[in-house]
Amino acid sequence: MPLFNLGMVVLTAYTLITMHVSAKVSTPAAEKAPAQCQAGHQVGFLSTSHSELVDASSGCQVTLTGVNWFGFETGTFSPHGLWARNWQDMLKQIAQTGFNTIRLPYTNQLFDPGSVPNGIDYQLNPDLKGLQGLALMDRIIQGARNVGLKVFLDRHDPTADVRPPLWYTDHMSQARWISDWVMLAQHYRGNDTVIGADLANEPHSPATWGDGNPSTDWRLAAEQAGNAILAVNPQWLIIVEGIDQYQNDSYWWGGNLEGVAQYPVRLSKPDKLVYSAHDYGPSVYNQPWFQVPNPADLAHTLPAIWEKHWAYLQKDGTAPVLVGEFGGPSMGQDTGGVWQRTLVSFLKANNISYTYWAWNPNSGDTGGILNNDWTTINHSKMDVLSAYQWPMLDKSQPVSGNPCAIQNAYQSLPSK
Repeated sequence: MPLFNLGMVVLTAYTLITMHVSAKVSTPAAEKAPAQCQAGHQVGFLSTSHSELVDASSGCQVTLTGVNWFGFETGTFSPHGLWARNWQDMLKQIAQTGFNTIRLPYTNQLFDPGSVPNGIDYQLNPDLKGLQGLALMDRIIQGARNVGLKVFLDRHDPTADVRPPLWYTDHMSQARWISDWVMLAQHYRGNDTVIGADLANEPHSPATWGDGNPSTDWRLAAEQAGNAILAVNPQWLIIVEGIDQYQNDSYWWGGNLEGVAQYPVRLSKPDKLVYSAHDYGPSVYNQPWFQVPNPADLAHTLPAIWEKHWAYLQKDGTAPVLVGEFGGPSMGQDTGGVWQRTLVSFLKANNISYTYWAWNPNSGDTGGILNNDWTTINHSKMDVLSAYQWPMLDKSQPVSGNPCAIQNAYQSLPSK
């Protein structure tokens, strides 16, 4: 089909030019950072300035403090929770709770004609009836715009509910992966609600970084896809996750960015490059660095772990880092709670953007911002996260106040 052929053409063209694009040059962290955007500043598309995200038109600095709302990547082919809630009320509550960005996961299968939504109560959401795939995504993104939220897209799975180690499978090729990104980049070109592309979720072994193997080198594939996107939409951020293992050092899936030091991603527009890491606590896997006699000691030992694997890129001025996923059930004094509270403090101290996993309560090993009723807010999580939330980027007046105290006030926000 035409989009598939376009992806093949772009893939070939950018394979040829990638080696001739200069890498982004590291700059000292001490160099003066851009001034922060003032309250009321209308932020459009974003670019990067060393380790900071900035408004592309004015150059003032912004921070993404967002949340993942998943479901488009699953067999429901729609954001989850619409069986229990109105979609516009959900978006209003995300904004009212203080988040300024949504990371929106999807699967390539979403765009196939047979991928009909099956997780929507149409009595609660009558205006979504008959919409599927890209048209349904359009409606959600327009709703996000209406309440002042930015969105970046995350190719989470090649096919629904399947998490392979690489960014392609025998059934979903690299060419299809790129051609779908090119289609989305063209489709949303000029719409500054959609600010970027998280190219592929959590590449992991046998994924490699920088070895030049066209079948496994994630750095090379990210360059090909990123440059293909920028060729049709030069305004998008290109968000590149890590892998899990580099030179025999194992970390979280998508969280190991050690290879960037020697093999940086080379884009045709270096000021659109954002690196992304995922980081989790012991509820997902009890990593060796969590196994200490006194959980309180983790507040002193974890920062070095993060700096080694991903945060060094932000701290040395190479490029911004976005923690695209982190989350867990505990905010207490146990190992998981200390990890999570320490990470939020670390992100704030280093001005690192994040999108929390997840808004959804049905994320088994982490839970969500919403409780299981899909309506009320988890107070313990928001008490911690609200200490590091940036103002809305698309609104003249930032949301303020304690999210837990105003958890139902979202109903007063206008629909348009």
